[in-house]
Amino acid sequence: MLIENMQMAFHAIRANKMRSFLTMLGIIIGIGSVIAIVSIGDTMRSLFADLYASVGLTQTYVSIGYWVDDVRESDYFTMDDLTRIKEVFGDKITYMDSSAYLNGDARVGEKSMKFEFTGVDYNYQDVQPVKILYGRYLNEGDTLGRRASAVVEAESAKRLFGTENAVGRTFRTDVYGTMTEFTVVGVYEVEMNAFQKLMMGSSDDTGSAFIPWTLLTWPNDRFYQCHLFADESMTTAELDRFYDDLTFYVAKLKNRTPEDMYVYTATQEMNQMDSIMGGLSAAVGGIAAISLLVGGIGIMNIMLVSVTERTREIGIRKALGATTRDVMVQFLTESAILSACGGAIGILLGAGVVFLGGTALGLNVVVKPSVVVLAVSFSAMVGIFFGMYPASKAAKADPIEALRYE
Repeated sequence: MLIENMQMAFHAIRANKMRSFLTMLGIIIGIGSVIAIVSIGDTMRSLFADLYASVGLTQTYVSIGYWVDDVRESDYFTMDDLTRIKEVFGDKITYMDSSAYLNGDARVGEKSMKFEFTGVDYNYQDVQPVKILYGRYLNEGDTLGRRASAVVEAESAKRLFGTENAVGRTFRTDVYGTMTEFTVVGVYEVEMNAFQKLMMGSSDDTGSAFIPWTLLTWPNDRFYQCHLFADESMTTAELDRFYDDLTFYVAKLKNRTPEDMYVYTATQEMNQMDSIMGGLSAAVGGIAAISLLVGGIGIMNIMLVSVTERTREIGIRKALGATTRDVMVQFLTESAILSACGGAIGILLGAGVVFLGGTALGLNVVVKPSVVVLAVSFSAMVGIFFGMYPASKAAKADPIEALRYE
């Protein structure tokens, strides 16, 4: 019976192709919009997850809370503080520095270029690997000896020196009032897609380089913030415990309460961003789903027209023994198929637009199968719901009156 009803439904749709297509148009637009918006949202969330994974999900910043008014000299970190923290937590901390950076002008002869210098330790490459094109990375001697060594980004080196291979070349920059001459010991490259470059705020006007962080612990080797990477092999529960223990220990070290300490992690920031993106995706997707309601009303309208046009057909079927249920199922099947076909076309349209956009931008798009299945099911349910009244009207038709209908 189901197969027979489906065959009759497809025959009726083919008999009125243009009308059927216009009826499905609301469903097509609604489903296509929902699929596209949800997929774009999921793709953005995936891109942000990859972005935070690239900068290190266990990256952590520790300092006195910005809400604390009575900041004391003892609240600043010292070299000894970092040594103690490393000794206490051992392998749970894979990297630590002062989070120091310097913005200044790099000068070569008469040429000057803005640079952002990031102070790092020699093992920063372990947690934030980059591709060394020429020369070497900073070594332990550079940081312990506070050498004016620099590892420069490839494009920055090309713009400053006129060549990527700038190993051995020198430049001058002002470090806290002292003009310092740096020697380029290496040139590196970071591979990023267009989205990462946009979010990381890369600029063609500003160069970037790594220098020993010990050169920037000014003044008197005291610094406001401690920057570290926790061991990535720890579970979420272990990481939470580690952050609690770290907060408690640093507070005790600084003669503060844990409530006075500010501990901020990349994971917290990622979760906040993911929550925002998920909420926006759901809100916009919900607005787009309103068009499904419009599409459902269109299906109800056309099905009522179809019932009127096929009044004699209904009368003949009932006269030949079709029950009220048979007639109702027939029209409900037609309504559901009409809506499901619109939903399928909408899915192809929405997913196609997302994939084309992703290909054009060089991004890996995310279209979840569960969303596709839900969209098809929902579109079919819309067809059944809005087809209920027309089907009920057809099923209740008096066969004698139906046969007399012209």
